[in-house]
Amino acid sequence: MGQAATQPSTDWHLKENAREHHTSKFSSEELIVRRGQTFTITFNGAERPEQNLIFIAETGPKPSKATKTLATFDISSTVSKEGWSAVLKSSSSSSVSISISSPHNAVIGRYRLSVQSGSSSPQSLGTFVLLFNPWSSGDDVFMSNTAECEEYVLEEFGIIFAGNKNHISSFGWNFGQFQGDILNICLAIMDRSLYYRQDPITDVSHRHDPRYLGRVLSAMVNANDDQGVVLGNWSGKYEGGKNPTSWTGSGEILQSWKKSGFKPVKYGQCWVFAAVLTTVLRCLGIPTRTITNFSSAHDADGNLRVDEFYDADGNHLERGADSVWNFHVWNESWFTRNDLGPSYSGWQVLDATPQEESGGIYQCGPASRHAIKEGEVELDYDGPFVFAEVNADCMYWNYDSATGKKTLIFSKSTEIGASISTKAVGRDARVDVTRDYKYEEGSAKEREIFKKARKKLGLEDKFDPTAPKQEEVEQKPDISGKFKVAGSLEVGKDLNLLLVLENLQSDAKTVNVNMTAWSTLYTRRRVNQIWKDSLSVTLAPKEEKQFPIKIKYPEYQQQLTTDKTIQVTALCHVKDGIQVLVKRNITLDNPAIDIQVLGEAKVNKEVVVEVAFTNPINEEVKDCVLQVEGSDLLQGILELRIPPLKASEKSSTKFKLIPSEAGPKHLLVNFFCDKFADIKTFKMVNVIN
Repeated sequence: MGQAATQPSTDWHLKENAREHHTSKFSSEELIVRRGQTFTITFNGAERPEQNLIFIAETGPKPSKATKTLATFDISSTVSKEGWSAVLKSSSSSSVSISISSPHNAVIGRYRLSVQSGSSSPQSLGTFVLLFNPWSSGDDVFMSNTAECEEYVLEEFGIIFAGNKNHISSFGWNFGQFQGDILNICLAIMDRSLYYRQDPITDVSHRHDPRYLGRVLSAMVNANDDQGVVLGNWSGKYEGGKNPTSWTGSGEILQSWKKSGFKPVKYGQCWVFAAVLTTVLRCLGIPTRTITNFSSAHDADGNLRVDEFYDADGNHLERGADSVWNFHVWNESWFTRNDLGPSYSGWQVLDATPQEESGGIYQCGPASRHAIKEGEVELDYDGPFVFAEVNADCMYWNYDSATGKKTLIFSKSTEIGASISTKAVGRDARVDVTRDYKYEEGSAKEREIFKKARKKLGLEDKFDPTAPKQEEVEQKPDISGKFKVAGSLEVGKDLNLLLVLENLQSDAKTVNVNMTAWSTLYTRRRVNQIWKDSLSVTLAPKEEKQFPIKIKYPEYQQQLTTDKTIQVTALCHVKDGIQVLVKRNITLDNPAIDIQVLGEAKVNKEVVVEVAFTNPINEEVKDCVLQVEGSDLLQGILELRIPPLKASEKSSTKFKLIPSEAGPKHLLVNFFCDKFADIKTFKMVNVIN
């Protein structure tokens, strides 16, 4: 008989295994399964299965049993709880069916599987990919609620909240974690990290741990240290790349990174980093969501305080590294914290936006959300930074550049961390999770936690030059002020505000007011001055006065950034009294865009969609482009050019979709032209069979 044994051919039972393992949405010819759960394969070429078949599963560059990257196992009668195991399902003279299971804490990644019969050399059966398993109670990422599993692992559509705390807006995002090549790209991201480059064997052996991988991937999604996926840019100038506001999904970004030979994709800002990290973690099976924090502190010096400086005219000065962003987007991932103890398990904060180094590189988290709420800032990882993002105190200073003297105008402990938001499970709605991050703002408990956090960081006794002296804080201002919005906040319309000043004293007060308006980025970085004015007013005892302010569209049109944000400030110099700073951050809305699905959306049938836009301004808009994307509705991104639109003219654009899968799907639309950047909207399309 002396012939060499033929290479066995393997039937991976792709459909059945994928259904059992919640991996049907991947479009792959390769088996993709989740750890801690059995899968079935059939292969021929095994002479007699009762002759001890030995299976070898291995992953990584130098597999070994010591690093849990190599497993050898023979056929047993029951599934092993601890290690890998194989159970014989059936056998015939020509083929054998085996049920294989991996341990709950197996290293994830691509495995090579081979089989050895008797004394012959091992024969390759092929490769498969092993992922985390949130449906399995033994897994670190186990989520008992099925609806949450479906949202945080299987859902490809997300809603990201933006704007500011007075005016929350939102836009859709196509995570697309099951598209084409995304899984392979996610595996490539892990193999390009600094950790892997320094010590591939140790890195791969740690890939059973969502805590480790979350931290590694928070570093890899930004390009700062490691030629990671996305290059951040907060300059307001985006030549040589895409404006961060123009992306609508992660697929295009991840594909571009791979196509360019793994060169960082230009450009991202916080929501881009968070959305790409969501895609990667959901793809690997770690339940993940995006979180938006409004009035988010960036505490650069780690004292849980944010210092802001203003000149005598009320202009915000770029002094010191602290800042407050209108909003900031990060991630929460769900897993146990065996390193900290059970009460710290559950949602963990990860942040891929490069803000401050942690352990020498730009990575952040995982920080247990429960630890943040309780002020346990000493626990791994990056607790002080995340705590400050949601709960720092704000100090507002007047700075005289001639003398270098700074005077505290006032301090505020209730400014930071408002309306912390995420998308609802199974619905296109906003859920407020602020109370999961801190006790009620201004309550005794919240102040007690703040003091506890400062104490843990050794900040309570040290002399702090920024700490206000008691008498400065005790000084009560003579007047109060606020900006009110009068009318709509829409790009293309005039901006109407009211400055409301009230005399709190029982004697008349004379006030000189210096007002400015600047276009800013969402990080509140000033870009262009739009307007300035001053006024002098005498307020009778207890009197309140309103002063209308109008900033016309042509005044701000050229100055506006694509973030569509304007900061107005009024620095009030009260004669013989202390200064009062009145400020407001305004986010303008884009004009509306309308999507209609004309007819019934059915699997594999054409359906026509109409998108309508009316030019709201008194001049022509040109260079109009419509971009459309949506998982299971379109392949890739559809880009349509639209003719110029005269003042008040309406455009209507039609295109066809062929849905590939039934269920609620989301169509994302982005319209831009020379006068408006990135007008986004989305529509849920219910696809039937």
